[in-house]
Amino acid sequence: MDGVLWRGDQPLPGMLPFFATVRRLGIKFILATNNASKSGEEYLAKLRKFGVHVALDEVLTSPQATAAYLARHAPEARVFVIGEPGLAAELRAKGLHVVNDQPERATHVVVGWDRTLTYDKLAEACLLIRRGATFIGTNPDATYPSERGIVPGNGATLAALRVSTDVEPIIIGKPQPEMMLQAMARMGGSPENTAVVGDRLDTDILGGQNAGLTTLLVLTGVTSPEEAHNGAIRPDYVFRDIGAVAEALQQVSAVGPESPVSPA
Repeated sequence: MDGVLWRGDQPLPGMLPFFATVRRLGIKFILATNNASKSGEEYLAKLRKFGVHVALDEVLTSPQATAAYLARHAPEARVFVIGEPGLAAELRAKGLHVVNDQPERATHVVVGWDRTLTYDKLAEACLLIRRGATFIGTNPDATYPSERGIVPGNGATLAALRVSTDVEPIIIGKPQPEMMLQAMARMGGSPENTAVVGDRLDTDILGGQNAGLTTLLVLTGVTSPEEAHNGAIRPDYVFRDIGAVAEALQQVSAVGPESPVSPA
């Protein structure tokens, strides 16, 4: 959502026409975000401020995907969390035990974007991982497109722990396919009839490719036109913004699904 629908607290061009278009055409969607700083309910509240109303099951955050993954693979996990309050809330909502007050009990370390990150948190996570706790990252985004500019993302925190433990984290969010698979399962979709729209080549577009989806890049986030056309990761289509995606959907709807889409 960040860099596609908004940047910080500012909506990006074409957001309202996009939602009007997909609702009118009956296109199912999931708003899947690697951002681990907010819960699904917080995203609903933010969207309402912009005049957009979606259901909770139309939002999938990397904390939600991480909680679902752990509930499926390690339901008895005791988790030490680095992250914003929304991450711990999603883990608890799936019946998982957050043990930050007793970190020595942790069997898993889950790391999400944390704007109050301290050396003590990093040190505790490092020690736990070195003792054998499973290392999980909600998402690998190295940067985050804030209103102030591009700032460090969760990938920067994961990198610090990776080099201090020599352990590679299990990544749940994009570009790994887990989040895409969860989103498709919610919609009842398949790779043949599902597309991903994003602003990052290394997460959104690569993640879509890893899941076998059609990929649409918008240029309102961290990717420049030069990177979009000359990078090692190539999207299927490139659009100026989400409004141009809405225009393309209307075009395809008017002339039929077999017609080519002209990216803006």
